[in-house]
Amino acid sequence: MKFLNKNLIIALSFLALAGCKKLDIAPTDRFSDLTFWTVDVNVNNALNNNYSLLYNSSLYFEPEALSDNAYSPSGDLNLIASGNATSLTAKFAGDWASYYRTIKSVNIFLENIDQNKTLPAATIARMKAENQFMRAFALFNLSKWYGDVPLPDHNLTPEEAQVIPRTSKAAVSDYIIAQLEAAIPSLPSKDQLPASENGRITKGAALALQMRTLLYQGNKMAEVVAVCEKLINNQATYGTYSLTPNYSALFSDPATNKTNSESILSLQYVPTVRTWQNFWDFAPRTVGGRVSAMAPTQELVDDYVMLNGKGIKEAGSGYVETNPYVNRDPRLTATVVYDRYTWVNPNNTTKTIYIRPGSDPVQPGLDEYSPGSQSASATGYYWRKYFDPIALSSFVSGNNLHLFRYAEVLLTYAEAKNALGQMDATVWAKTIGALRARAGFTDAAALSFPAGDLTAVIRRERRAELAMEGLRVDDIRRWRVAETTMNGFAHGAKFATDQNIDNGYIRTQQRKFNPQRDYLWAVPSSEISLNKNLTQNPGY
Repeated sequence: MKFLNKNLIIALSFLALAGCKKLDIAPTDRFSDLTFWTVDVNVNNALNNNYSLLYNSSLYFEPEALSDNAYSPSGDLNLIASGNATSLTAKFAGDWASYYRTIKSVNIFLENIDQNKTLPAATIARMKAENQFMRAFALFNLSKWYGDVPLPDHNLTPEEAQVIPRTSKAAVSDYIIAQLEAAIPSLPSKDQLPASENGRITKGAALALQMRTLLYQGNKMAEVVAVCEKLINNQATYGTYSLTPNYSALFSDPATNKTNSESILSLQYVPTVRTWQNFWDFAPRTVGGRVSAMAPTQELVDDYVMLNGKGIKEAGSGYVETNPYVNRDPRLTATVVYDRYTWVNPNNTTKTIYIRPGSDPVQPGLDEYSPGSQSASATGYYWRKYFDPIALSSFVSGNNLHLFRYAEVLLTYAEAKNALGQMDATVWAKTIGALRARAGFTDAAALSFPAGDLTAVIRRERRAELAMEGLRVDDIRRWRVAETTMNGFAHGAKFATDQNIDNGYIRTQQRKFNPQRDYLWAVPSSEISLNKNLTQNPGY
């Protein structure tokens, strides 16, 4: 984060020392658990440490490959998407450990911060609230993936850790909501946050996590609406948010990415200090990509509507299969690289990306799609969203990753109002209509309140707006449609040599999703062996 600094490493060392042993007499030549928290700089470094544990770029991007948005050819992502994961799958254990590592560090902080007698009371209250959010976010993610999970509301002793049982997902959600509600009064609004503290948790972030927690429960849409309306209508209290004018700039323009009116909470990155490098394995080879670790699917591409607002299979859409990328939702071009894509380089020169085999007029053998090649996209598509034009070598980026943004609030508000039978032209105009106008739609047919299946329209809009932000897998699971979207082949562009198979669209992975098992991840077998009170999810 912007306010993280090199003292973080020192703080980690001090925290490790403080947790090693109990001392009755505080040593005078080094910090101990009796003195660490009395020093203001140590407390600030401990806070920074917990922010660094909040989330990371892999947790952000990888879920796309567990949805119908993307395909990953290797590792646990492939294993999970194909329905072949077990309780021994490393990602299940790794993510579990990551979230509980955060919770433990937060609990240590909350139990010790009151030892400090020199920081102002309001500062300590704010720090506590920030940590309550961090614990709530970790618990939200745990319960989202694993269902019922242990809920450590204090720093567990080794003996307690070996016997703590699972708490129901409903009770965990209630705890999250209560913790966030308690935290909000001590947090600043976005408008009260100085530039030097960009990235710190605010009232708006706490409301956004409340919103997402309630939405994912599925049966609390009136409460979802109430939280959304606080963010939409009560901005004097909770912070001023609005859509940025340029969709692509929000992710790729360094200035807009860092400072904008739309981000509610972002993972803060700083070139050379804290960076991420995932895009190296997302970009086309001819612009410097290494391998294609996660490629967009044809299923994602097909869901972007035409400029007249119609789906590509609707009568009157104007879609032409032999020229499929023209007159489409502008967010498609902002998100996905397709055959003959015009790539804008950092120096504003352009390069045509030839993907279809044999299409490069100069070097036909160097096209971006080569069947069976590990370095080329298996789907014939690459990512453009989150391209950083000022990235360091090998796409090492310092751009922020948006965890919550105002567009999600509008989409969630539209979904909840529609579920309650309250969607009308006014709500449409301030939500889906506003998002489409920002994206670049001008046709009145696309911007006007439509007739027909609004649920399908809103879900499609959510997919187009939030693609590559890790939320699609959550959506198909909470809508209980994963057994449809994640069963059968994931497809790529129409490059297949055998035109009789799937009408010529590339087949990649054959996916399997067992609705009796796969809506939850396995509790790691290693954790069950350590804790006699942990039980396994069905089917593992």
